[in-house]
Amino acid sequence: MKRIAYYLCLISPFLILPLSLVIGPVAIPLEDIFRLFSGHYPSTFGLIVLNIRLPRILLAMEIGAALSVSGAVLQAIFQNPLVDTYILGIAAGGGFGTTLAFLIGFSWQVAPFAFACALLAVVITCYLAKVKEAITPISLVLAGIIVNAFFSAGTSLFKIFLSHERLAEVIYWLMGSLSNADWRQVKFSLPLVILCLTLVFLMRWRLNVLSLNETMVNNKIKLAFIGLVSLMTAISVAVCGIVGWIGLIIPHLIRMGFGADHKRLIPLSATLGATMLVAADDLARSMTPYEIPLGLITALLGLPFFAYLLKKTGGGWNAQS
Repeated sequence: MKRIAYYLCLISPFLILPLSLVIGPVAIPLEDIFRLFSGHYPSTFGLIVLNIRLPRILLAMEIGAALSVSGAVLQAIFQNPLVDTYILGIAAGGGFGTTLAFLIGFSWQVAPFAFACALLAVVITCYLAKVKEAITPISLVLAGIIVNAFFSAGTSLFKIFLSHERLAEVIYWLMGSLSNADWRQVKFSLPLVILCLTLVFLMRWRLNVLSLNETMVNNKIKLAFIGLVSLMTAISVAVCGIVGWIGLIIPHLIRMGFGADHKRLIPLSATLGATMLVAADDLARSMTPYEIPLGLITALLGLPFFAYLLKKTGGGWNAQS
């Protein structure tokens, strides 16, 4: 039974894809979806599915995989299952860049601004965390808190000078949304995310050693993982805003069901994270006549689990659970 569940998790993105293509304001029968990809479809359905729904679903899949795998990597590095993907100040940096883009009149270039500032936040965090030519998990967390506070304060300051319309757009973006997903964003983000996921997958066995004893792993290996995680998270923030909890929930669910071996944990985090974010986005665009921000959906799903996780672990780390 466990083996069946394992393979179902691995193929889950392919199972949810056709179902998600059906969901939306325009009802499209499931059989028409299959006819669509065989080349026999009405032109209206083809435009809706291929130009609106498919890029949005692919973007949700790649972001879900990126955030989930990033969470698994950071939890191994920090030896704490309560660590999430935004601990390095990436979210605050992305929010700062977005608000800056709206403030100076470059609202059509939100993604590059958010991406650049998110990476800048990571660079500053690593610089501040470096003590005596070494970066420790504790110094990294403390530096992340400082950087997060700085960029959050800058974002709040910029909001004062925005018009009501621009302020509403910024706030909505900060809550996370895939409403503006298109093929341009997929082409920008997908190759980089696939590259980062591939490198993490190839080095995943090192995370087993790191989760047991960080002193056994070269500091350069940890920095390599942090760099890959930072790039994936910055891309996610740039294209859809701040979507929390995926990087916290998914890796721990997999540990509870399939153990802590990162040879299984990393690929399962990628596939299950992709599936869960697509499902959350399906809820966000179908629950009400107005689209609910994706970050709110993941928060509503994640808060009860976080409370349970905190009570169960007490914030401690067990590499075998």
